[in-house]
Amino acid sequence: MNLNLNNKYALVCGSTAGIGKATAMALAAEGVQVTLVARNEDKLKMVLSELPQQKQHDYIVADFSNPMELKEKVSAYISKIHGFHILVNNTGGPKGGPIFSAEVAEFDSAFTQHLKCNHVLAQTVVPFMKSEGYGRIVNVISTSVKQPLDGLGVSNTIRGAVANWSKTLANELGEFGITVNNVLPGATGTERLSEIIKNKASKTGKTEEESANAMKSAVPARRFAKPEELADAITFLASERAAYINGINLPVDGGRTKSL
Repeated sequence: MNLNLNNKYALVCGSTAGIGKATAMALAAEGVQVTLVARNEDKLKMVLSELPQQKQHDYIVADFSNPMELKEKVSAYISKIHGFHILVNNTGGPKGGPIFSAEVAEFDSAFTQHLKCNHVLAQTVVPFMKSEGYGRIVNVISTSVKQPLDGLGVSNTIRGAVANWSKTLANELGEFGITVNNVLPGATGTERLSEIIKNKASKTGKTEEESANAMKSAVPARRFAKPEELADAITFLASERAAYINGINLPVDGGRTKSL
């Protein structure tokens, strides 16, 4: 299937590891010119060196704890080069723990890093998308928007807010050839999952292997996802082939989520 992504420009957030890095690699393999965004310049340079070199890929160093600084850096970048047809919003999740014991500052921080940053980036890239008559915004969230996950109280709360923001934005931008969709990863082989497994093991007294196996047993596929499998779904949603898919929450979880 030809995804018709050659000569498109993409801004991929959180792209130095895990799902973000896999997505940058997948888009670049389809002929997209990718701009990476993350806070660690050394890691950005490393990923940049791994991307297929048919295009002039680039990166922006930015910290998602400061939405306005992020917006200024991306706006300045766009003013010098071009706009973006594709925006992949992807940021590391909040730390785990029961919602009742969460500090108010944890909600503030997560809301800033996820919803506020998603919003300012969308505001920054959408004008170019409108002028091109083509735009794809894909938000990497969590299956918790369909089924809240135990021990991830702050994350469950903020992910739900992002999902509702996304659906509202999809309704507003659809007439301009811009789609806004959410990909909902289940348990995926990333550093984030390793942290969750360690926390589960320490609380239950089980080994990390036992904790991981218990998590796998809850998945009909009986395994964790590979970051590349999420990247494939994101890449399809970013393509011309997905032009009539808009405002959805797509679980990529091996069937773990119980709801429809």
